[in-house]
Amino acid sequence: MSHAGPPPEPPGEPNQSDPYQPDPGATEPPQPAAEQPWSPYPAGWDQPPRQADPAPYGQPPPNPYQQNPYGAAPYAAPAGPAGANPYAGPARPDRPVFGFGGYASWFTRVGAYVIDYIASLAAGFPLWIGYAILIANSSTTTDVNGQQTSHYDGSLGLPLTLIVLGCLTSLAFFIWNICIRQGRTGASVGKSVLAIRLVNADQQPIGPGWSFLRYVLHIVDAIPCYLGYFWPIWDAHKQTFADKIMSTYVIHATEPQPRPY
Repeated sequence: MSHAGPPPEPPGEPNQSDPYQPDPGATEPPQPAAEQPWSPYPAGWDQPPRQADPAPYGQPPPNPYQQNPYGAAPYAAPAGPAGANPYAGPARPDRPVFGFGGYASWFTRVGAYVIDYIASLAAGFPLWIGYAILIANSSTTTDVNGQQTSHYDGSLGLPLTLIVLGCLTSLAFFIWNICIRQGRTGASVGKSVLAIRLVNADQQPIGPGWSFLRYVLHIVDAIPCYLGYFWPIWDAHKQTFADKIMSTYVIHATEPQPRPY
């Protein structure tokens, strides 16, 4: 009896007993799907756009509010006069801010002074009435030696009263016109007529106290043969010496601008 092995398998057929031999009839196993990032929104929902990556270190993120789509700020502080004192301090919220229409010329300033002077003469009208009464009732006599003597015929009560009253009204007008009115609004009576204003570097009135001090400092303008009064003729900012000391300007003012907040 022969002990021959099992018959050989037909060629071309896979060996079912070989576990490493692929089965041609079998399909390829499905591949696992790619892992999707976790999202709190169900499938099919519209998801918000992804935020941009943060700016690298050392660079600030863009500010969407930095650009103003409406142009300049509506309450931006107006530019002051050229060459203004940058250390004049913040603007006063209780005073108007005038628009800058150019520096007032020397002739305009002289015209405002003449108007103020005539107004002050009118305010002291009782003073001139008192002097007129004294002159009208006075007489002069000359003796044999040629010496003249003045005599007043009548009572001195009325003319002296009018003179004192005129001095008081003149002083009151000066305080009101030069100190209070000009200090608070930037304009005396004469400056109001000619539409000019006395302002500081912030284009605001300087206040009653500083207005009085500026009036006193006009002594500096008169000392060197009144040179300070003529200085605005050729000065770039049309300032007198008192203006330069006080950092004040006389300008052609437009309507008050909105206050800077």
